[in-house]
Amino acid sequence: MSGIQSSLGPIISVIGAQWGDEGKGKIVDILASEYDVIARACGGANAGHTIVVDGEKHIFHLMPSGCLHEGKQIILGSGLVIHLPTLLKEIETLEGHGISIIDRLHISKAAHIVFDYHKEIDVVLEEGREEPIGTTKRGIGPAYIDKAARTGIRMERLSEINGPLADELKKRTDCIQKTFGVTADMDQEIENLKAAQKKIRSCVTDTVAYINKQRTSGKTILIEGAQAVLLDIDHGTYPYVTSSSTSLAGALQGLGLPPMSVTSNIGVAKAYCTRVGEGVFDSEATGDAKERLRERGGEYGSTTGRPRRTGWLNIDQLNIAHSMNGFTHWNITKLDVLDEEEVIPVMIGGKLEELPGWKTSTAGITSFDDLPENAQAYIKRIELETGVPVGFIGTGPGREEMITRT
Repeated sequence: MSGIQSSLGPIISVIGAQWGDEGKGKIVDILASEYDVIARACGGANAGHTIVVDGEKHIFHLMPSGCLHEGKQIILGSGLVIHLPTLLKEIETLEGHGISIIDRLHISKAAHIVFDYHKEIDVVLEEGREEPIGTTKRGIGPAYIDKAARTGIRMERLSEINGPLADELKKRTDCIQKTFGVTADMDQEIENLKAAQKKIRSCVTDTVAYINKQRTSGKTILIEGAQAVLLDIDHGTYPYVTSSSTSLAGALQGLGLPPMSVTSNIGVAKAYCTRVGEGVFDSEATGDAKERLRERGGEYGSTTGRPRRTGWLNIDQLNIAHSMNGFTHWNITKLDVLDEEEVIPVMIGGKLEELPGWKTSTAGITSFDDLPENAQAYIKRIELETGVPVGFIGTGPGREEMITRT
């Protein structure tokens, strides 16, 4: 085992502890080089993360961040809802940079398909609400509606596209029109399915059997969470949440792994906090501070491009996230965004407490001892209030700009 593996163990998970956009991709990228299998369990193309390939930025929505590492086995679990044109485009992007993926991509036969008409329904539902939720309009909610109603179409049915599946889709056209006022282009949907069948049919498999075979044979596994705990359909700030279970329990369900198999669970949180869309945000910043955090942190949605709401770290929420997930370590990201703050408010016990800033650059620092004294105190306060050690601290966007304390 490598140094990190010997500390974290053979099966680890990375879970967002706020409202998403915490920067999970970076820690996954660092850890993925040391693990055999990279698995994503839930959600859909509403998740977005930036991956740099040969100096060029790409936004990926379905493929996990760890897919860039050659030779790693990639799993898309049964908890996902997959928009096939998006997936094919991401595969094409990887192949365009010389990264082969088809021979190591394993897609659950039980994962559901997001159709373009789901996206149109999403728009209708969002616009019809008195108080919009702020969805990405990627069709995720409507696809999960079909899944819960047991009318969804799963990946295992790609083999039927030249027969009963095409007929079934065409029969749905009138129902979709009457119910939602949406005109579905089923001919295009069928063409999308045929393109997917041609490209990825060999990837569709029983991923539960596959991942557990890997586990019992001694292979190491990295579970890459999508979205974050406060967006969980059951435990998040409902109704302003996503449509899947974003906790560790949801990830295990979406992959079919036994609960006791995970050896370490890393909760990822920004050193401050952001939120996209509507809903409560108790520690939201106002005035100049709101804009400073947004501009210094580059807080614009990778999926939608819309500006994120910004605010201060809410330790009460970190404790809630920890209580549901049992984090063994924190990864605190973007510490350097706070470098220019004179004082840094932090919510503890329902009140904003002002901690002293450090007014010194932390960008690129890779040793905890090299951090300014007040920056060290900030990290130690998080550890004190949550009872969870901070194992990783991000000090910039680069892969190497990370303090490791495991």
